[in-house]
Amino acid sequence: MTAKTDLTPNLYIYDADVGGVGLRERFKALSKYRYLLTNLVIRDIKARYKNSVLGILWSMLNPLGLMLVFTVVFTVLGRGGGYRQYPVFVLVGIMPWNFFSGALTGGTTSIIANSSLIKKVYFPRELLPAATILSNLVNFGFTFLVLVAFVYAYGIGLTVHALWVPVIVLTQVIFTLGVVFLLSAVAVFYRDVIMILPVIVQAWFFLTPIFYPFEFFGSSSAILGITFNPAQVMRWLNPMASIIDSYRTVLWGTQGGIGPASMNPVFLLRTLVTAVIIFIIGYAVFIRSEHLFGEKL
Repeated sequence: MTAKTDLTPNLYIYDADVGGVGLRERFKALSKYRYLLTNLVIRDIKARYKNSVLGILWSMLNPLGLMLVFTVVFTVLGRGGGYRQYPVFVLVGIMPWNFFSGALTGGTTSIIANSSLIKKVYFPRELLPAATILSNLVNFGFTFLVLVAFVYAYGIGLTVHALWVPVIVLTQVIFTLGVVFLLSAVAVFYRDVIMILPVIVQAWFFLTPIFYPFEFFGSSSAILGITFNPAQVMRWLNPMASIIDSYRTVLWGTQGGIGPASMNPVFLLRTLVTAVIIFIIGYAVFIRSEHLFGEKL
């Protein structure tokens, strides 16, 4: 008697209605596919520097080039002269901003760019934007080494206040994840987001104290007869302003100070709470809409 061979291919069934999946099951799936997250991060890093002669060095040369431009321009105009160790002042702002803008730009298109993968196999979709953010975090780690070198070259050095940096990085990662989850989901349904994103990033850059301190605008301004404190409003409406100001406080110092200073725990906690709220909103939008990704892509 001839043995009967089962020629039926393996079938992977995935219930696209993920709205009923609880957070516990979702976290179990994320843990199960953590190897995929690692591979996605490595893929993004390799793709970024593929066929590049300098490779990872570009992540260091980019902020150094911007630092040089701002230093020359603002020194010539007489603006940079009032800020001690201006190259360090600028680098402390540029490096976390590059991390954020790179993660924001790449993360927003991560779902659309991997549409063929999404339509072929099941895996937790949030791994795609998360991988983009983590690959940019790796680059940030390399550039941070350059920042440390400049901190010592200008006689500032790392102080005990630098121990706040991991908490600030965590706050930035949580905030960035929230924004990227939100925009990557919305971009699947409205491609206009991708078109307008460069304009938003550029405007966001100038509204963030990267090459100027909060004190640049003075203690008060008025619009339509309404007087307000520009620095305070910027901190309320722009979490990246608070995050970069936190980096600058513990690594460079404050305007009028003589070196790195300690963080105000209440200020950082308020920024962290804001980041968590944005993360919850962004992640909620993402998981409620991901079951439609395949259809829209």
